Amino acid sequence: MRAWQFDEFGDYREVLKWREVPSPQPGKDQALLRVHAASINFPDLLLVAGTYQFKPPLPATPGIEAVGRVVEVGEDSTLKVGDRVMAFATGGGAFADQMLTEQGKSFPVPTGMSDYDAASMLTTYQTSYVGLVHRARLQRGETLLVHGAAGGVGISAIQLGKILGAEVIATASSAEKLKICRRVGAQHVINYREDDFVSAVKDITGGRGADVIYDPVGGEVFDRSSKCIAWEGRILVIGFTSGRIPDIAANRILLKNMSVVGLFWGSYLVHNAGLMTKVHAELASLYQRGEIRPVIHSTIPMQQLIEGLEGVKSRETYGKVVLYNDP
Repeated sequence: MRAWQFDEFGDYREVLKWREVPSPQPGKDQALLRVHAASINFPDLLLVAGTYQFKPPLPATPGIEAVGRVVEVGEDSTLKVGDRVMAFATGGGAFADQMLTEQGKSFPVPTGMSDYDAASMLTTYQTSYVGLVHRARLQRGETLLVHGAAGGVGISAIQLGKILGAEVIATASSAEKLKICRRVGAQHVINYREDDFVSAVKDITGGRGADVIYDPVGGEVFDRSSKCIAWEGRILVIGFTSGRIPDIAANRILLKNMSVVGLFWGSYLVHNAGLMTKVHAELASLYQRGEIRPVIHSTIPMQQLIEGLEGVKSRETYGKVVLYNDP
């Protein structure tokens, strides 16, 4: 089979190679998936660079989520050959012809869902659902501020925030991206390159601030978000696409009675897989009712991974970039 691999951590343009490799063999509770499509996520860049939360053993294949059909199973696997599933890759590996997944990390594809949508749903929508519902406890009538709102997780947060009955404010970097934010449900949009989002949020909320701030960016965005959070508000820490992990003074947390709430979605697959099964069922229902839809910027052949990563890193893309394998 073919796969993207790297033998050392570094710049993806230098270390990633498209090569022939042996097919992985499923363990007792694992399944081998023929990858139909896989989507790019920002952590893929961090994984290759060696700056992600964990470092895989080398050589390694990046890619954390895909959709495909099961072609081989281990003796204790609950999956069956022929099952069509969206799946989290065990230790990475989605950017290939085949990948391993396991019980609790794979979910049936809802009827009527395309491969492209299925490849785009797992990480982004489960992250936003668990973050907004389980961690931040977003309530109907509250104000939700979404940063990085034209990215995959940002778009899912807007859609779910609207479904949950929140007033949604979105920040993005261009007029084109702001149009997408409005299209998926944001009532207010802010171009953070042209306007001070702190002042804009205060104006929109009559000085009160946002009840929940969804932050996949970190850095200065997090620093400034603490200045437009409502009393008893919650800042939901999703990630650090800015490249800087921020700090916050404890007195600011105290004075506003605010909470800083973390969400590392992948850890739920290990510590509370049952919750993930329930979340998947709810998201599948929302999809089939037409209430959520991923926004796909482009679909490209698996062999063009470098081009796709370049678009994500430069922030020239919006929504999801999906890679597909030949039938």
